[in-house]
Amino acid sequence: MSTDRREFVKTSIAATVGVAMGGPRTGHAAVTPSGFEDAAPRPIHPLRILILGGTNMLGPHAVSYALGRGHTVSIFTRGRTDPSVHKDAFRHVEHLEGDRASDLTALEGRSWDAVIDNSGQREEWTLASARLLEPNVETYLYTSSTGVYYPYLGTDMGEDREVAMEVPQGSSEDVAYTYGVMKARSEVAAREVFGPDRTTVVRPTYMMGPADSTDRFTYWPVRIERGGEVLVPGRGSDPVQYVDCRDVAEWMIRLIENRTAGTFNAAGPSSPQGMHEFVHGVRAAFSAPVSWVMVPDYDFLEEHRVSYAVPWIPPLGNNEGSARANIGRALANGLTFRPLAVSCRDLLEWWYSDAVPEERRQRMLSGERSLVAREAAVISAWKARAGR
Repeated sequence: MSTDRREFVKTSIAATVGVAMGGPRTGHAAVTPSGFEDAAPRPIHPLRILILGGTNMLGPHAVSYALGRGHTVSIFTRGRTDPSVHKDAFRHVEHLEGDRASDLTALEGRSWDAVIDNSGQREEWTLASARLLEPNVETYLYTSSTGVYYPYLGTDMGEDREVAMEVPQGSSEDVAYTYGVMKARSEVAAREVFGPDRTTVVRPTYMMGPADSTDRFTYWPVRIERGGEVLVPGRGSDPVQYVDCRDVAEWMIRLIENRTAGTFNAAGPSSPQGMHEFVHGVRAAFSAPVSWVMVPDYDFLEEHRVSYAVPWIPPLGNNEGSARANIGRALANGLTFRPLAVSCRDLLEWWYSDAVPEERRQRMLSGERSLVAREAAVISAWKARAGR
């Protein structure tokens, strides 16, 4: 995308969101002169925070927010990934290098007030780091996932619900099962070492926002900003859940400030939302004319390789309750949400910045698996079936 096009998009969506939201952004973090995310009032006691991970998605936003609130931050990474947001903030961070699988030397003999484990991708990693850090750390926050509830049978995914601790025989190829069990067992490892009073577990649903590496949710603001006929899969009442990674990262910092132990789902929006309401919410951020093509036929969508469009997943079978995480406990403990239109505006601004390679943008628009590239054909087939 040319510089002129980027500036046009940036200016247009900022102006549109200003109108849609009724004026300037309020009710969430502002940017301080230093460039760090800030939120008043600041905590009375600054903390020493260690983030395991720290350069992908959640990490940079947590780093910026923590620095803005007066905390000091160390990150432990392999030193291979540069953050795509808040790069200046990392000049004020202690960088410790190692490997969760084989080398925790840089953490030995050190003490912190709190640890945020964003990179616990194996149970043994969580167990090893927790055991090493426990004598010299007060709080351990493990970043888990609502994936622990898989299979999502039923309609109320509450934190006290029993979760699978073993992958059933014959399900070893089911990535969702394997991932969910890994996260559930990692949660147990953290609690066993730190105890329930010093362990916080946060279970995010599908996260989105600047620095999102998955490009799943990003499809929607990218597609709707382009306008025209937009395919909307599923029924209007199909539930959707998603959460801005900045809202999760900032909430995590507040949880450790308050030493809030326990297990919490992190999902939005604040009240139940259906698929049609969701796309209209995204539309509020942009000004291009849109014509919705609603396709409620699950069989047709599956036939045309539209089996999901995150945050939409057909509420069928093992995914019946995938968008029904109960967030009452999180709301009672301070989780807040940016407006959807603001999240979409900021995500698109980042998407069209130099932080995202042009090749990646083109894959979304015209790649082999691109729904954007196939959308017109799917819409045409749907109209033909419906006799339109």
